[in-house]
Amino acid sequence: MSSKSTGLRHWRQRFTALFQDHEIFIRTHGHVRFVRISAVWQKRVALIAAVVLLAWAGATLAVLVNQLLSSGERAAVAQQQAAAAASEARIAKYRDNVAETAADLEERQALLEGVAETHFGIDTEAMAAQPAPAATDAPAAAEPLKTSAIDPNLPPEAQTLARLEARQERFASRLLTAVNIRAANAEEAVAKLGLNPTAIVRGAAAGRGGPFIPYKGRLGKAKALGPSFAALEGALFRMEVLERTLVAVPSGNPADVLMMSSGFGYRSDPFTGAGAMHAGLDFRGPIGTPILAAAPGRISFVGQKSGYGNVVEVDHGQGILTRYAHLSGFTSKVGAQVAAGQQIAKMGSTGRSTGSHLHFEVRLNGVAVNPRRFLEAKADVLEVKDDASQRVGAIAAHGAR
Repeated sequence: MSSKSTGLRHWRQRFTALFQDHEIFIRTHGHVRFVRISAVWQKRVALIAAVVLLAWAGATLAVLVNQLLSSGERAAVAQQQAAAAASEARIAKYRDNVAETAADLEERQALLEGVAETHFGIDTEAMAAQPAPAATDAPAAAEPLKTSAIDPNLPPEAQTLARLEARQERFASRLLTAVNIRAANAEEAVAKLGLNPTAIVRGAAAGRGGPFIPYKGRLGKAKALGPSFAALEGALFRMEVLERTLVAVPSGNPADVLMMSSGFGYRSDPFTGAGAMHAGLDFRGPIGTPILAAAPGRISFVGQKSGYGNVVEVDHGQGILTRYAHLSGFTSKVGAQVAAGQQIAKMGSTGRSTGSHLHFEVRLNGVAVNPRRFLEAKADVLEVKDDASQRVGAIAAHGAR
């Protein structure tokens, strides 16, 4: 007989030995009863108990497995929800960035339109209202805008903003070129008048200041300006200073007379004959001859000064002042704005004077300079000045709207 069958019989015998017939005697009130528990019945009860135990264990195991599966599912759901929330946060941040970029581009566009309109007379609203050219007038194929700032992996709306930014930078580059040309023309004209353009611009820059308030854009984040945008502010400031200096230069005759009786510089004093410094030009004419503003400006003084008699002074800005002396009467008041060629006084012979004439001075930052260099400016300088006058006048009219 094999060892396997022998082993099974051994275990069966051991199992059978666990269940023996039992006889139980129970005595109650003097009566004795006999209860017999057979081995077969014990086996059946043990089998039923085992089945119940196995069923309970199976149910418990099923509950545990279900709980484990449920916790895994809950963890997976929570992970999916966290991923969805992170995606929503990224989308919201992306939308905010797009909105901020769009707002900054709107501010840049307003800056460019303002520069084009105020400094070059370009009406951007009228340009936008004009109908598009007919198809026959349009070029055969529009060349796509090329710029390294456009990432092909960006979403479509971001690419659109990047293209708009590149177009604005290209427009700013054109404006910068035009501003530099105007500034160069004004610088050359100012130099021909005997003035130092670099010193004038440096002096104007020294008069700026204010609290430092970082630019943050409309929605709170500054965007990096392109090189043309960064250079445009400095170029505009230089052009503005030089052109306003040209406009302030007194190039108009202060009186409609032909004779100049005394020049600027060393001369013999008409009263003592001693050598003296004459800080202006003398124009001889009849008493009452209209005295005219040599350049646009603001009346800064009306009254008397020792040696000058009756005096009118006009502040033209940029540190330039003209003085009109020996007057017989005034036709202007302090604070009044006057145009070039506008009458401000009448010729006379008040103060230290030997006869009816106008003493005309030009002072630059308080120092008397020879007015001849301004009154005898050549045509090319006057042409640049006239162009600057028209632009400055357009800016003043635009600011008054």
